Amino acid sequence: MRVPVFYAVVLAFVCHSDSMEIQPSLYGSTRPQEAILNPSDCLSRTKQQQVLTNPNNFSVDIRMPGVIPTGSDTYLCMEYPVPTSRDAYIVDFIPHASMDTVHHMLLFGCKTPVSTRSFWDCGSVQGTCEDEASIMYAWARNAPPTKLPKDVGFKVGGNSGMSYFVLQIHYGDVSAFRDHHRDCSGLTLRMTLKPQPFIAGIYLLMSVDTVILPGKRVTNADIACDYTSYPIYPFAFRTHTHRLGKVVSGYRIRDGKWSLIGRQSPQLPQAFYPANKEVDVKYGDTIAARCMFTGEGRTSKTYIGGTSDDEMCNFYIMYYMDSKHAIPFLNCMETGSKELFEHIPAEANVPITGATGHMNSMMHMGHSTDNQDSRLLLDAKKAEKMLDPGDLYSLVSKLLGQSKDVVHIHRYNPSKLQRAQADLVAQIDSLMQKTDLGSPSTTLAFQTREDPVLVRDRVHRFHQLEATTKLPRSKLLAEGQDFHLEQDSAWPQGSLQLGQVSGLALDSDSNLVIFHRGDHQWGADSFNSLARYQQRSLGPIQQSTILVVEPAKGNILKASGRNMFYLPHGITTDKENNYWVTDVALHQVLKVSSDGRDRILLALGEAFTPGSDSNHFCKPTDVAVDTETGNIFVSDGYCNSRILKFSADGKYLSEWGAGSSDRRRRIPFQIPHSLVFLPDRKEICVADRENGRIQCFIAETAEFVKEIKKDEFGGEVFAITYSTAGGGLIFAVNGESPFRSAPLKGFVINYSTKDILDTFSPNKKDFKMPHDIVETRDGSVFVGDAGSKAVFKFTTQKLHRSVKKAGIKVEELEEMEAFVRTNVRPDRNMSKTAAVKEMQSVSHQTQSEATAKEEKKSAAKPNTADSVLPAIITTLLLIPLLVVISIGLFICWRKNNRCEVKTEPSTRVGILGKIRGKAVGSLNLGNFFASHKGYSRQGFDQLSTEGSDQERNDDDSSDSENEEYSALPPPQSSS
Repeated sequence: MRVPVFYAVVLAFVCHSDSMEIQPSLYGSTRPQEAILNPSDCLSRTKQQQVLTNPNNFSVDIRMPGVIPTGSDTYLCMEYPVPTSRDAYIVDFIPHASMDTVHHMLLFGCKTPVSTRSFWDCGSVQGTCEDEASIMYAWARNAPPTKLPKDVGFKVGGNSGMSYFVLQIHYGDVSAFRDHHRDCSGLTLRMTLKPQPFIAGIYLLMSVDTVILPGKRVTNADIACDYTSYPIYPFAFRTHTHRLGKVVSGYRIRDGKWSLIGRQSPQLPQAFYPANKEVDVKYGDTIAARCMFTGEGRTSKTYIGGTSDDEMCNFYIMYYMDSKHAIPFLNCMETGSKELFEHIPAEANVPITGATGHMNSMMHMGHSTDNQDSRLLLDAKKAEKMLDPGDLYSLVSKLLGQSKDVVHIHRYNPSKLQRAQADLVAQIDSLMQKTDLGSPSTTLAFQTREDPVLVRDRVHRFHQLEATTKLPRSKLLAEGQDFHLEQDSAWPQGSLQLGQVSGLALDSDSNLVIFHRGDHQWGADSFNSLARYQQRSLGPIQQSTILVVEPAKGNILKASGRNMFYLPHGITTDKENNYWVTDVALHQVLKVSSDGRDRILLALGEAFTPGSDSNHFCKPTDVAVDTETGNIFVSDGYCNSRILKFSADGKYLSEWGAGSSDRRRRIPFQIPHSLVFLPDRKEICVADRENGRIQCFIAETAEFVKEIKKDEFGGEVFAITYSTAGGGLIFAVNGESPFRSAPLKGFVINYSTKDILDTFSPNKKDFKMPHDIVETRDGSVFVGDAGSKAVFKFTTQKLHRSVKKAGIKVEELEEMEAFVRTNVRPDRNMSKTAAVKEMQSVSHQTQSEATAKEEKKSAAKPNTADSVLPAIITTLLLIPLLVVISIGLFICWRKNNRCEVKTEPSTRVGILGKIRGKAVGSLNLGNFFASHKGYSRQGFDQLSTEGSDQERNDDDSSDSENEEYSALPPPQSSS
């Protein structure tokens, strides 16, 4: 064959950690090849077990058990269990094979292999794995290895979903076995139990529909996909075409700017080469690639395929990710738009020919010499005439699970090019060994400044320490410390482009997870009278319905959930970060993976089929997960009035309806709309939407615990969430009711007392249909609004508001506490009485906030003159007061009556706070401060005077069951 495809796929991973006691690499300037082994040696090596070097580091030998292929192009596989149930990491792959015998070799990771025999024919329909297989390593034609950066490895075992290795070997020419020797080619895996901070993966961009016209000088195959996951960091790339390819280039597009990842001639040895270190890829970027072909010399059209007359266009990116969000394999096969590729750099259409072009393509690596490149090119040309193209298509087809469509027509004779290739491999290996791919710890130095994902762990302990020095803001609300939830109007900083927001949740990193409906809307025609969805012809939502958003600024970190849902509703996460979602159109509850592959791990209910038995739902609304047992609770829903309980694996356990302390007056649920699990109390609470109440039950027994119902709810409660701060807080949002009128707002409720501690609403625009609510670890509260298609963020701020009591306006200034602290440390020449009087005079000021700040700054630096003047003024004010008091005492004495002067045990306002009497219209602060738990009602009641508001000692809340109404159920609202 004259087609110059030299290598199949190179995925040799090497991770040298200073803390690991792994033997040094065997690779040198020339890479040793394993000779054909005799049967006894083969069998002994096959039986070899893992070799422990220390408790954390070990090696595993995976070898074919002395096989003899019966024909050319035979694919044989064998399985090998991962030798530990813990999380383990492959940090090096050492191949033991020779191209004299083996055409190519693949290592897969999966959960269940298709066979447990010693080996089997996997070139047929049988394949490799019963579940989804992930390729971890590929070897062909004595290809040189690629170095992985430090602290990078492939994760297996544990919760990786990979409990088995499957080794696949393609034996090309059976004539190599004329002597009937047995083959035990395979791999040695160097592994460690030490967690690796970064996990490796492969991103494949591949054209599937390119047609190259005969005689046409230039044909471009363009591929492009939007990137929608957590950041990846490319460190190597590889190109592949057959004989018509001239140059393949890969780019990242960000804000319209094209940045090169790698560019190479596919006619040169197709190994992995170092990528541009300055390029990372994050959400919102576009990854693009172009293969330039020529049709000159062809008399017919050329298509993408696996024969020697077909073509291919592949661009491989080898990357690493933060281990928390690792995705082992990604692919893109979408044709790029003409508008997008109008701006591709001109270099993408400049063929790379000769040593100069090769060296230019490697310039960003910083490691090559003219002599090396010239010899490399010369040897490549010598071998060019004898290489075949079909082998790589076979490998890629195996990678994509398309082995049954592969046509194996290629043949080769390795003996004819053994001598030329050995020298060529040595040159490539020497070049690659001198190339430093760098360590994430160094290459991320400039990236971590703008990307919070990778630095989060490094500052986690600092945040924990910082948290111990100040109370959580939700706890400040609970303790009544003059804090109030206010909207953060600057959030989000960019557009989220949301549809109807139906659900909110938090992942394990306390990132906000948004569940929205894209371009679908729930309207009057969405369902018929039997609750069956009527708009299936629209298909699933094509947009990403699940967004992971950074809570501080609102930047999108990840997007998923395309072409999966019809009408999303509720969402929550479990301890493994899986998504539990409800879709009212599907009438299902789905457990979806959060690894970017959108795998449905568990489905409850029958798609598009409503029902009321234990196997069906009717418009289920929400899911809650028991953080300890993994049991799940489903609120069902718009048609049914029940809560269902399932085990973690989906087994039906029980169900129940509404509760009441008086069984004779039990009112059924009317749309149980939102659920929350209380981890500290082991309870499950539900927002009974149309009944305008919150009910809580013991999660284990379904025993009714309590009900919270308030007039302020206005007859409807749409969503609730819970915080353990302050002994337990419930956050809730209400909705519009056709029977009662109440403003739409959020509520902070003390779980124990049922008191409303705070209410909140947007500053600039009102809620339209607040549909879900969550609270983050730092006390921020997010509300998803289905009506306005937005998410609002609220943060706790120091209280600054005006209230009226007994007709007198009282100003609570945010700066009061700081101002008092400054002035209670007066100059030595300033008396205590003067300082107290000054504080009292300041407390009655009605100046603006800016003026208060000015006075605080000036008061912070008192001088002698400033101290004397307030003392004089204070003294002058006290003299008339003392005179009036003296006259009053004298009159009382003259009339032989007693005027009671009662002192309090402790006050902070001097003598003015010790006088108790009666004055019409005097101020009662008791009602105002009583709502704040941190203040004592008793102390202020002693200041109550005639004409002031009277405090009630009884609880005047409206959460009594006697106030429940049993009117006809209102029409079901479509949300």
